[in-house]
Amino acid sequence: MFCKIVAGEIPATIIVKAFKDLNAQAPTHVLVIPTFHIGSLNDAKDPALLGKLLAFARDVAQEAGIGTKGYRVVVNTNPDGGQTVFHLHLHVLGGRPMHWPPG
Repeated sequence: MFCKIVAGEIPATIIVKAFKDLNAQAPTHVLVIPTFHIGSLNDAKDPALLGKLLAFARDVAQEAGIGTKGYRVVVNTNPDGGQTVFHLHLHVLGGRPMHWPPG
């Protein structure tokens, strides 16, 4: 599904390499994805790419106006980790207090 969004086959609100989650779990819920397919965090082999994704997630949070008050970045990996779409993606969540443990 994410590959189709990047390719323009499925419409989405695009923020460079990020888009709003259709099933938002917070007032701000943006997904950050690489522009080529990586199934999960376990499949990611390039530490520099992972750093770029995390830095981009930080920039998205700043641009969304949640950088100062706080936000959470989540990577779900495989079924027991909550991953339901098997294209590596980071969730940037904010706009409300985040609680611990997350669930």
